[in-house]
Amino acid sequence: MDLQQGDAVPGDAGRPASAAVLIATCVSALVVNANTSAVSILLPAISEDTGTSLDTLQWAITGYSLVGAAVIVTAGALGDVFGRRLVFLGGLGLFIASCVLIALSTGGGGVIAGRAVQGAAGATILACGMSLLSVSTSGAGRVRAVTLWGGASAVGAAAGPLVGGVLVDGTGWQGLFWIDAAIALACVPVTLKGVAESRDPERSRSIDFAGTVLIAAVLAPALLALSEGAQWGWTSAAVLGCFALTLAAGVAFVVVERRVEAPLVDMRLLKDRVLIGATIAILLSAGVINGLMYLVSLYFQNPATLALSPLEAGLATLPATVGLILVTPLVPRAVQRLGIGPVIALGFAAATGGCVMLVFVQGDWRYAAFVLPLVLLAVGLGLVNGPASSASTSSVSADDVGAASGISNMARYIGAAAFTAAVATVNATVGASRSSAGEAAADALAAGLSGACLLLAIASAAGMVLCILAVRARRHRAGPGAYGAAAAAHAHTVPLESR
Repeated sequence: MDLQQGDAVPGDAGRPASAAVLIATCVSALVVNANTSAVSILLPAISEDTGTSLDTLQWAITGYSLVGAAVIVTAGALGDVFGRRLVFLGGLGLFIASCVLIALSTGGGGVIAGRAVQGAAGATILACGMSLLSVSTSGAGRVRAVTLWGGASAVGAAAGPLVGGVLVDGTGWQGLFWIDAAIALACVPVTLKGVAESRDPERSRSIDFAGTVLIAAVLAPALLALSEGAQWGWTSAAVLGCFALTLAAGVAFVVVERRVEAPLVDMRLLKDRVLIGATIAILLSAGVINGLMYLVSLYFQNPATLALSPLEAGLATLPATVGLILVTPLVPRAVQRLGIGPVIALGFAAATGGCVMLVFVQGDWRYAAFVLPLVLLAVGLGLVNGPASSASTSSVSADDVGAASGISNMARYIGAAAFTAAVATVNATVGASRSSAGEAAADALAAGLSGACLLLAIASAAGMVLCILAVRARRHRAGPGAYGAAAAAHAHTVPLESR
């Protein structure tokens, strides 16, 4: 769907969103993002309660992103064809069910399965929620609505670790999921009563279910190989078989996408140099921030290192959140003065600096030593997210904005899944190797974190080079809606541009 129609123009007050639409979409976006960002803080408590290792529970993070990557474009297409309100309600129902499943689980398998379901639910809520906002507003009213949606998403992402820590101490880790289920349930009657149904009559009724399945088939064996490669052996038949399955599924995906009427990924757009560069930047930035937050959440709570409580670990992430919030309003002005490419490069440079500082972590480091690297990384990726999201949609024609946004959103989920799996493997492998060599527990854990941060530093440095692909967009002047949801760019690419 083309969300450019109705963009703000000077003097156009537009059509504002109704209270019901704002409440349903913004509250649900807040809950989804808070839930997503809180889970890493909960993992040690879940591990202790269920007897499941942290290495296994890593799939609660990667499984969520894997399913989200496969579902997010399809969810939007289903909303366009069968009704956005109907599919949005389906996402809420699925989210409630997943929360209940996780909260009632006594083993790690139930938590991981529930999180996979939650990945589909969260992607559906975000995709259809944005569609509901776009069709119910126009002009300046749309900009205000999207800005509020973006702010709600950012608040949720920022508050998630802190809320998760409070609830672990007060109600147990299950409390987060019961509360999230209750809030999502409260959004249902609001949506039924106050949100009008809408469809896109011009869209093909063809849904690319084959592409959805094949995306999952590409990612699942690759992530399994990344997660288990160190234990199985990187040249073992199991790992090579996983990569062979990924390759076969990738070839099948390309064949299917070239033939279906309404493809999940329009292969024609992959010839656009700016779109590809921006999408890779989005993938790398999402991967780096998700991978690092997973690592530090566990490192901060480990008894051998900082031994923080879940609440203290949640509070410990606040400097990164503050850095992201402070830099967001500065991004549009920086883009207008320097251009998109240089701003993305500057952002990746800052993120690289933060990761490099953490490469030198030692077992006796106290929390204060982590503050500057976390702030540098958050500020850097804050500089990347908005411009990359803008470039990914502004580089294509009006008719292709929705398809380009879908590609970028998929990349965001893929980056989160792949990097979390990769850094978890490096962290565990290096830590176990140092521990077996007789090093103290704190030093072994620090070595594992150092190795994983080296991987993230390399990825961020690669982003500096790849940002050259976005240079053609550097003179583009973003419209008033382009950064309305920049604070939420970590969660969703908003295809709202004025050209």
